[in-house]
Amino acid sequence: MVNNMSHVMSITDQDLVKEEPILLMSPRNPVPTETIFLSNIDQAVTFPVETVFFYEAPPNMASTVGIAGKVRKAVEEVLLVPYYFMAGRLNFSDETKRLELVCNNAGALFVSAKSRFCLMDLGNLSYPNPSFHHFVLRPGIYKSLAETAVFTIQASVNVVWFLNLLINLSMKNFCSNHVWSNQTNHIVTRFECGGFALGFTTNHAILDGKSASEMFHNLASICRGEGLKTNHINNDRTCLKARTPPQIHFPHTEYVKLARTSSLVSSFTSQKRPSPSPHVFSDKYTHKLFSFTPQMLKFLKQKAMIKCSTFEAILAHIWRARTRAVLGHDRDQDQDQDSTVLFAVDIRDMISPPLPSSFIGNAVITGYAQAKARDLVDGPLSYGVEMVREGRERVTSEYIRSVIDWLEVYKGTPATCGCAFYVSAWWKLGFGEVDLGFGRAKHAGPILSGNDEFVLLLDGGDCDEGGKGLGINVWIGLEKEKMERFLQCVFDM
Repeated sequence: MVNNMSHVMSITDQDLVKEEPILLMSPRNPVPTETIFLSNIDQAVTFPVETVFFYEAPPNMASTVGIAGKVRKAVEEVLLVPYYFMAGRLNFSDETKRLELVCNNAGALFVSAKSRFCLMDLGNLSYPNPSFHHFVLRPGIYKSLAETAVFTIQASVNVVWFLNLLINLSMKNFCSNHVWSNQTNHIVTRFECGGFALGFTTNHAILDGKSASEMFHNLASICRGEGLKTNHINNDRTCLKARTPPQIHFPHTEYVKLARTSSLVSSFTSQKRPSPSPHVFSDKYTHKLFSFTPQMLKFLKQKAMIKCSTFEAILAHIWRARTRAVLGHDRDQDQDQDSTVLFAVDIRDMISPPLPSSFIGNAVITGYAQAKARDLVDGPLSYGVEMVREGRERVTSEYIRSVIDWLEVYKGTPATCGCAFYVSAWWKLGFGEVDLGFGRAKHAGPILSGNDEFVLLLDGGDCDEGGKGLGINVWIGLEKEKMERFLQCVFDM
């Protein structure tokens, strides 16, 4: 099934009204000021990630009227123990020429909002809607990172959007609460129907997807009255420091050197918009959502003719289809080019020694699969699967250390430029299982990205008896002519 942007409802500033002024929330028991080292992996992904959660009114008609106050109290508890660093600020050190996290108790912001809609008015929530950014609190443009005023995140102009950690919580048509700070923003909006939405924006430099999901579950546990699920968090990232001297043993074409980013615009390098969630979509591109049912995923794995995971099968299939659309139409020139797909690889258990289970921060590096467009397009699906598997198996402990050392020398970012694109498997993060006491989310996912170098794999909405999603929704943006070709390829199964 294919959906496009013409089927989504547009929300404006008039549709959501902030009910209370933005509140600055500092930890109740301030900790001594400290500076936390951010690893080279953290430094490579300094952009805000915006997530929205939608909840229906509970079947037992339990009241959600007090949800804003409950979330606000829970946020204070999360900030105190053990997430005190979420009330800090990002800072660029002139001495080390590195980004660092200053835990200075500057606090988080919280705001309430009302919506004139019922939850059902929003239509199909699983379809990413660009106007859902109204459910998150965005910081704006600020001048100095070190500044702690409520309305400044303090970044130099060229890193402003990258240096914010926001957590936004939204609910519809009654009370809503927004919490935002230099590090963290929260918006809660309650709907007239009793449903509500929670919007979160976290800076990727502070938390990767798994760490963010753990924090969301902690927040939900507090709201349920069960306290923190996590008793200890290890925020010491020095275990991921570069070696002295750096030892680069691999080429690492999956990253691009920082010196080149001034001429290359991507979700990791653009400095003048919140990435990967820009406000405005270019008319040059069209965006669609493709739904893959459990049956379709099973068929893909069978078509691969070799034993493989769901991720390997769908990644290889999308890679082939996109390559056909972008490079496969010109038999004389484009098909001799390399086609590259990038993806995240969790290194927690791969690096030696393994990271502690309590580690929080970025524990993912960029993996990649690369092939000649001609070989990928003309070959069977199994060829793409093998290339993806080879890319995952390439990531050994020594490879990880080499990546960290490469980033120490070149200060690079994932190479989402040229013919390369990044596939992000959001469906694996378990955001939809976050339960504040009113049941699991009706939908949880990122705020829409307008960047064509990003493909998102989202929860398809189909659930098993345990409430876990089975299908996968694929969100992709391409130039209009290329999208037409992609449509002809993606369902050629």
